[in-house]
Amino acid sequence: MNVADWVVLLGTIVGIAAYGFWRTRHIRSLNTYLKGSPSTGWGTIGLSVMATQASAITFLSIPGQGFESGIGFVQNYFGLPLALIIVCAVFLPMYRRLGVYTAYEFLGRRFDRKTRLLGAGLFLLQRGLAAGVTIYAPAIILSTVLGWRIDVIIVFSGLLVIIYTVTGGSEAVSLTQKWQMAVIFGGMVTALVVLLAKLPEGLGFSGAAHIAGALGKLQAVDFSFDASRRYTLWTGLLGGLFLSLSYFGTDQSQVQRYIGGASLREGRLGLMFNALLKIPMQFLILLLGALLFVFYQFERPPVFFNQSEWQRHARGAGGAEFLTLEERHAGAVAETQKAIRAWLRARASEDVAVESAARAAMIEANRRTDAVRSEARAALLTADPRAKTKDSDYVFITFILAELPHGAIGLLIAVMFAAALSSKAAELNALGTTTTIDFWRHFRPLAAADEARNVRVAKRFTALWGVVAVAFALFAGFAENLIEAINILGSIFYGVVLGIFLVAFFVRRVGGSAVFFAAVAAQALVIAMFFSLNIGYLWYNLIGCAACIGFSLLLQAVLGPQAPTDVGRRA
Repeated sequence: MNVADWVVLLGTIVGIAAYGFWRTRHIRSLNTYLKGSPSTGWGTIGLSVMATQASAITFLSIPGQGFESGIGFVQNYFGLPLALIIVCAVFLPMYRRLGVYTAYEFLGRRFDRKTRLLGAGLFLLQRGLAAGVTIYAPAIILSTVLGWRIDVIIVFSGLLVIIYTVTGGSEAVSLTQKWQMAVIFGGMVTALVVLLAKLPEGLGFSGAAHIAGALGKLQAVDFSFDASRRYTLWTGLLGGLFLSLSYFGTDQSQVQRYIGGASLREGRLGLMFNALLKIPMQFLILLLGALLFVFYQFERPPVFFNQSEWQRHARGAGGAEFLTLEERHAGAVAETQKAIRAWLRARASEDVAVESAARAAMIEANRRTDAVRSEARAALLTADPRAKTKDSDYVFITFILAELPHGAIGLLIAVMFAAALSSKAAELNALGTTTTIDFWRHFRPLAAADEARNVRVAKRFTALWGVVAVAFALFAGFAENLIEAINILGSIFYGVVLGIFLVAFFVRRVGGSAVFFAAVAAQALVIAMFFSLNIGYLWYNLIGCAACIGFSLLLQAVLGPQAPTDVGRRA
């Protein structure tokens, strides 16, 4: 990075944060601090909802996911549009009718105190951990690739987001997220344009897509019924539906983004904005990764994209083995390039037999290249059993630093920070709100009348959660692909929480005690299954939800009839 990159990076990140701080520095109303401006329109709501979900992990990991495994990860989002329709029809009207600050207030009114605290507690546990991952994810990669100190990145980004989130609350989050999303869209378009321009002359998007498809990177839908496969049509439609319904309907970091808009209509339009655009956005990011795969078939890629980890061992005692692997990989890449060009010529000849043989040769050459990369990962583990051999998260950032012009590099690094700050701010805002409303005010009912005090308390809890997240990130380490780590963590908890809410909305005869103990039992079941079974993690959303509902009905039958309540009925 040069001076131009630093100017773009710091000017963008610090400028947006300062804007949010300045615009919201005089907020004193608890309603505005926790819900945002009462005049917020659907566009701001829609971008805020999208920015909350699209963290830096999205833009670091998903291109790598497309590079390594193809675009099949998009199936993870197939259930999202239907989930948002359900949220618009059921959840949002109820939250607005009751005028709640948090989703868990609804549980308290529908059931009892302990169920409300259980729902809020599960959210704080899951989202509190996820907040640490959110700030750690870009920090570990940027520090590795750029040589920056990871603790400095974590503390700098953490303090920056704490300052403006604590100052302006939900209003500051929404204001800054609009500009952060503008930076993100601009940066990703820039990266795509540069990538297409750097493809071999005459290949173009169409040729690159044919290569990616022939090498298995463009299979978007997998109809397999194998429960051990993570991404299939069925896990996306069912598991993805329940994951999205849990996240958008019961996770306070999202609920807080849409309950305070100008009207019910504005909130619904903001959610529908995401229902229409989320899958295309994720598809395009994955497609970017698939095109990166094609690009690196013609440019010599590193045998292992986390070059800091690789060079640490290549320069050590066993360096000769690593140098040999690099040479073998370079030779395999050269053979793959020849095979690809031969296949392209065969396609142009329109001779089916020749094309089929050339395709088979290309696939085999690519398989040999992958085999060398697998040997490289094995060599790293042999040299250091603690070595992190998942390098797909480093693919996109490697391309950015090696191929983009200066200025654009700063913009793309700013994209990573903007995404991290936008999702981090929403998480801290939600954590502070839930702690204040569902715990502080719940146990200090006399404090509810003192609005100024409640705003001060909310600010303190927001800052406290920010410090906790920064501390967790400083001592954290994650081995999984980062986007998967977030979804796995959510899948363990979200299904049970969703089960509580679905019982609240649709099973009026079930009371608080039955659903409370059912949720505890269902959560224990999900955790036990996660550590003992080998099934796709998206299924745990369905399992946790179904178990919670089933156990609730059984326990209520044992406990006896429960007087129905009108709180859970739709307006």
